[in-house]
Amino acid sequence: MKTKPRALTLLDVLSGAMILAAAGLVFFYAPVEALMGPVQKVFYFHVATAWVGMLGFLVAAVAGYLYLRENQERFDIVGAAAVEISLVFFLIAIIMGSIWARPIWNTWWTWDPRLTTAAIVELIYAAYLLLRSGVDDPERRARFSAIYAIFGFVSVPLTFISIRLLRTIHPVVVGGAEAASQGGFNMDNPMKLAFFFSLAAFSVLFADLLWHRIRLGELQRAVTALRIRSYQEEN
Repeated sequence: MKTKPRALTLLDVLSGAMILAAAGLVFFYAPVEALMGPVQKVFYFHVATAWVGMLGFLVAAVAGYLYLRENQERFDIVGAAAVEISLVFFLIAIIMGSIWARPIWNTWWTWDPRLTTAAIVELIYAAYLLLRSGVDDPERRARFSAIYAIFGFVSVPLTFISIRLLRTIHPVVVGGAEAASQGGFNMDNPMKLAFFFSLAAFSVLFADLLWHRIRLGELQRAVTALRIRSYQEEN
């Protein structure tokens, strides 16, 4: 087993410190929004986790392209790791959005374009994991997964721009005063600091988790290779 890199240990500490600092800025520095009240603070984490989800899906698409071009297993490991992590963060973003929606919209869920497209993205990448589990041959699994990740990513920017292209009640978090009629809000400087620092903190956390998951994938590959070698020697 490879020794844990010192840089990864430092990244563990940095990501933990930044998440704690982000929580401190959100709950103790950023003011309470005048119209929505304390529930508005959910948005700092809601947007950050959604951002991490989209970032990971982008990483998976790029890794898929690199696998098809280079045919190297390490890119398949990166792609699978990115999807697994982002799927969790995107689900958290959907749950946090529902927590905000209950007191603001008086419902946990509505088939708004943004919510609908987000749910579709979650299902698309859940199907990615089902695809991987249904193909036994490693090369075919990696190739199919790479193609799927590339085409599946089309759904991600559509989700991002849906609130700007379609009629929606989902607020534009960073928007003008006209967004207030749909539940939006303008952010003052302390809010902006907490918001963008949260984005940075969760981005660093994603990088940290991705590195850990890639190392785990490499260990799984080594174990599989040993099992195959042992089977071949016995037979």
